[in-house]
Amino acid sequence: MNPVTVFGPDFPFAYDRWVTHPAGLGQLPAESHGKRVAIIGSGAAGVVAGYELMKLGLRPILFESGQFGGRLRSRAFEGAEGVIAELGGMRFPVSGTGFYHYANMLGLESRPFPNPLTPAAGSTVIDLLGQTHYARTLADLPPLFQEVAQAYDAALEEGASFTALQQAIRDRDTARIKELWNPLVAAWDERTFYDFIASSEAFQKLSFHHREVFGQVGFGTGGWDSDFPNSMLEILRVNLTECDSNQRYFAGGVEQMPRRLWQHAPEHITHWPAGTTLAGLNDGAPRAGARRLRRTSPEQITVTDAWGRAEAFDAVLVTCQTHLLTTMIDTEESLFAQDLWMALDRTRYMQSAKTFVMVDRPFWKDKDPHTGRDVMSMTLTDRLTRGTYLFDNGPDKPSVICLSYAWMTDALKVLPLPAEQRVELALTSLAKIYPGVDIRSHILGDPITVSWEADQNFLGAFKGALPGHYRYNHRMFGHFMQEDMPPEERGIFLAGDGISWTPAWVEGAVQTSLNAVSGLIRHFGGTSAPGNPMPADEYPANGPVPLEP
Repeated sequence: MNPVTVFGPDFPFAYDRWVTHPAGLGQLPAESHGKRVAIIGSGAAGVVAGYELMKLGLRPILFESGQFGGRLRSRAFEGAEGVIAELGGMRFPVSGTGFYHYANMLGLESRPFPNPLTPAAGSTVIDLLGQTHYARTLADLPPLFQEVAQAYDAALEEGASFTALQQAIRDRDTARIKELWNPLVAAWDERTFYDFIASSEAFQKLSFHHREVFGQVGFGTGGWDSDFPNSMLEILRVNLTECDSNQRYFAGGVEQMPRRLWQHAPEHITHWPAGTTLAGLNDGAPRAGARRLRRTSPEQITVTDAWGRAEAFDAVLVTCQTHLLTTMIDTEESLFAQDLWMALDRTRYMQSAKTFVMVDRPFWKDKDPHTGRDVMSMTLTDRLTRGTYLFDNGPDKPSVICLSYAWMTDALKVLPLPAEQRVELALTSLAKIYPGVDIRSHILGDPITVSWEADQNFLGAFKGALPGHYRYNHRMFGHFMQEDMPPEERGIFLAGDGISWTPAWVEGAVQTSLNAVSGLIRHFGGTSAPGNPMPADEYPANGPVPLEP
């Protein structure tokens, strides 16, 4: 059976095949070689696009107002080699084949992520309404939890023809995907995830408590209640493309990906000499953050950085969170159509908080002498911590505990608190679940924590589309198709997981960056490589279904 990949469903395009085709992504006329493209943001989208544009013979210049890598942010614990906390992306589904093309090319080592009820977790504890359940598989839990999982599977079949649609994705059968998916867009864009659950025949046969359990601890990667207000389409995409299962993490931190790509000399490159890298074309470091965007001639846009340095570019690619174009960056209004501005400003970002500590060893694998169970497990709970994850770096080596990974209201509860207080709150909650385990006696060094909504360069972790936001997403995602735009709106492109159909997953950042690359190829008079059509070639026939205005 073919594997599930992030092949659509809104725009079924084989990005993994496009970037690995021996003919390359396309070619530009010689007069376009060396033209300068400003890229705002050095996260996955910015660095991937920069790398591919460099290979085509353009000169990408990156701007960064915060930390290199964007939300691929790996923070090292002091004094410990290779012991890190993943503050942004930390779970990477293998269905994200566009992203894994670059990760594998760079030789990054990945390992199974210790999600609940997976072999990588070893054991899982679900603590709900004051009752604690120990399990290694779903079958070890009381029937209630199996009923919840079975009800959700049934709801997906009833409401979304899930098996047939996922098979079409496995087969990369574009016509069948569109046949099944397009009616779901109209049916579910304006309805919430909770509506999908509560109105399904499967859950209506069960109690409210079943829906409560689904929201609090869920299945697979954890509880779903933070997503209950979101459009059901967003959740369907995650389930269909298996972004919520078969996930891995990266030894030494995923931030290695953008940093290594920044320094990577491609084997095949146009215009530039062999050995050219993004770092070399950028004089070793990105410019300071972009603060102003203005069209200064019909063919150029001027970018002014935080130090007042103004430079004219032949095109601009914006990869930062969309609302920064009206908060952090003084952007000329005429660069985007008014309906696109509506989409950029109305895009809603979700809050997220994580708190990590380093411990002396993976002590959670010690066995309780009375029960024979692990003394501590990957933990899902309705308490303040919500999700607790355990990262084993080897016997008797410093390891890491993500004490708490929480979203939305649970993240806001700790927003004003310093790291030490967050740790104390987490330890207090976990002590009620593991009364005989002295976690604090194993802690080394200082904790590491993050609240993405407190960072002025993000103001939130990732997009969470609300009901009615499909049209907004369609405008942003399709913006790379610029032939029919008025001249004053051409030459500035968008990328990043926030304009993708799969927010919070790096594959969305990679796919939209590759869309922008194809748009820039056309913008500079280029074409796709023979036998390797690019996104801009296939979008008119296979792009997302339009909804009535």
